[in-house]
Amino acid sequence: MTKADEPLLVGVDAGTSNTKAVVFTAEGRVVAQASAPTPIDYPRPEWAEYEAESLWTTAADAIRTASAQLDDPGRIQGIAFASMGETAVPVARDGSPTGPAIAWFDKRARAEVADIVERVGQDRLFAISGLAPEPIFGLCKLLWHQRHRAEAFSATTKWLNTADYLAFRLSGEMATDYSLACRTFALDLANLTWSEEILGAVDVAPDLMAPLVQSGAAVGRVSEAGAAATGLPRHCVVAAGGHDHVIGAVAADAMRQGVLLQSTGTTEASVMGTDRPSLNPALGRAGYVQGICYVETPVWFTMGGLFTAGASIDWFRQNVAGGAAYETLIDEATAAPPGSQGAVFLPHLRLGTAPRPNAHAKGAFLGLSTDITRGDLFRAVLEGIAADSRHCSDAMIELLGTAPPDAIRVIGGITKNTLYMTIKAAMHGRQITVVDLPDSVAAGAALLASLAAGVHPTQAAATAAMRGSEREIAPDQATTAQYEALYQTVHKPAAPSVRSVHDAINAVVPTER
Repeated sequence: MTKADEPLLVGVDAGTSNTKAVVFTAEGRVVAQASAPTPIDYPRPEWAEYEAESLWTTAADAIRTASAQLDDPGRIQGIAFASMGETAVPVARDGSPTGPAIAWFDKRARAEVADIVERVGQDRLFAISGLAPEPIFGLCKLLWHQRHRAEAFSATTKWLNTADYLAFRLSGEMATDYSLACRTFALDLANLTWSEEILGAVDVAPDLMAPLVQSGAAVGRVSEAGAAATGLPRHCVVAAGGHDHVIGAVAADAMRQGVLLQSTGTTEASVMGTDRPSLNPALGRAGYVQGICYVETPVWFTMGGLFTAGASIDWFRQNVAGGAAYETLIDEATAAPPGSQGAVFLPHLRLGTAPRPNAHAKGAFLGLSTDITRGDLFRAVLEGIAADSRHCSDAMIELLGTAPPDAIRVIGGITKNTLYMTIKAAMHGRQITVVDLPDSVAAGAALLASLAAGVHPTQAAATAAMRGSEREIAPDQATTAQYEALYQTVHKPAAPSVRSVHDAINAVVPTER
């Protein structure tokens, strides 16, 4: 096969902040790409939502811009979408949206999650769905639409997660994969079916949920309208994608037992693959969730996450550092000593982190003095994220009752921040492996597209062919010792020590409307 005949694959990462379309060769080499901000609206405090048509036009424009960079877009054989979880578009029978897509971090559905817990029971919910009660999950938002936008929602016939909706707009076919389905609160995790018990308890018809398919399954081909919007060829196969963190883990060969994956970005997820769902209800009470990645064979996983990892970095840069360049801030933080001269940051700008979930959690700087510089503060942000990530993963492994991981593999946008990776290795006190993929989520989506289009015969073959380079980061021993002392005596107790203050702030200065 000549280079001119080489098949190409498109992976789309529809993320919280940006939507990226990346064109890969079958060997994982990037040949074209385009990115645009994901338009988001903030209509009220604590509310955030996406207009469905904007989600589609942003993705379609990115695909069109990327494909236009190719000599022959007809070489594109497959495409798949990966997206943020817990964000879905309600659609009518004709495919038109009946409401906006409520953002994953939106908190408006507190009453709905309380209602679900009351009707089903927290431990029973965890036993079926693998999820701990949070207002972010899909079923909570579905009920909110049903109750607060009843007239518009009455025409709804399907609930499509973001990746599902984009694939539908491109192909005309409706389906959802298991990794997104397990973020709805409505999937029976052990039996891999929609839970009639949970849906029945809240009077939601199971057929409102999309048909379940494996990630990498062929959903359809590009429709005439899809081709006109994106520039893709009609023969291009549209594959089922999935949840961004999970699909990135597939690309990094980390969705397997014995590996701790830390997927960095706006959020940071810690993921451990298991051979079956855990029945320990303490996991759910501590804020951890379970899910499923099903490409060729099912791999269950347990996951905990920082809701504001990269978001804390962006917040600091924009609101504290006056929009200073990242390079400048990293240089200043590198010059600051480990421990940031006593400055400590709690990265809880939206919700608290497992194993201490708290809907009223707030971010905080502690240990400030007149000696603290901007570099100290930025280093404290990085150290706070790394410490919170370690606490999340350590407690998860303890509750699972499994041995420490054989390896820690890290993917995502913040891996480009070498200082943060160095801090992370020292905070964990062990070597970490950074998987350098041009875009791990888009690469995972392209890998799934390769399976649906028959470019690679198996997941193992696709992973071997498209695997990114890797670099090992070993911890500095002196820094590790210092961080261990700080972690045990400062970082771990910091959030519980101010919880009552944050609860009081919420009571006196409520942000819910």
